[in-house]
Amino acid sequence: MRHKVFPRPFLSLTVFLLWAAITNAASIAMLLLGALLAVAVPLLSRPFWPEPPRLVRPWQALRFLGIVAIDIVTANWRVARQVIGPLHRLAPAFVEVPLDLRDPFVCTVLASVVSLTPGTVSIDVDQLRWILLVHALDAPDPPALVREIKDRYETPLKEIFAC
Repeated sequence: MRHKVFPRPFLSLTVFLLWAAITNAASIAMLLLGALLAVAVPLLSRPFWPEPPRLVRPWQALRFLGIVAIDIVTANWRVARQVIGPLHRLAPAFVEVPLDLRDPFVCTVLASVVSLTPGTVSIDVDQLRWILLVHALDAPDPPALVREIKDRYETPLKEIFAC
């Protein structure tokens, strides 16, 4: 159950710190106004925030974050080489990834991870057909890209959030 005054404590803290930094709050009045905003913004935006699923395997989540970080670094290197090299060798493609996930929050996490990895961008999550549409800078074998996204990202997310 969420706290009634601070439903999103991290958001409240962020709003307060950003307010203090942006306004260069040197007076008590400005800090009080920042504190009021830090309480009001999360309360007023509460209906728009989805309830994230419960993190079931936090250690696996840390491992997953490590894999994503390594993938981002290696994909940056690969994309840099591809862009510097002959562009006619690239095989850009739109790829439909059928999803086993059914939780909109976890699907959004998956789409974000795919977009964070250079060379791929998530275009849409079709929640009627449960398909993630991805644009790849270089996908000479689209089925292999689908398998990679499902094995490397979707399967661990299903385990981490037990969905």
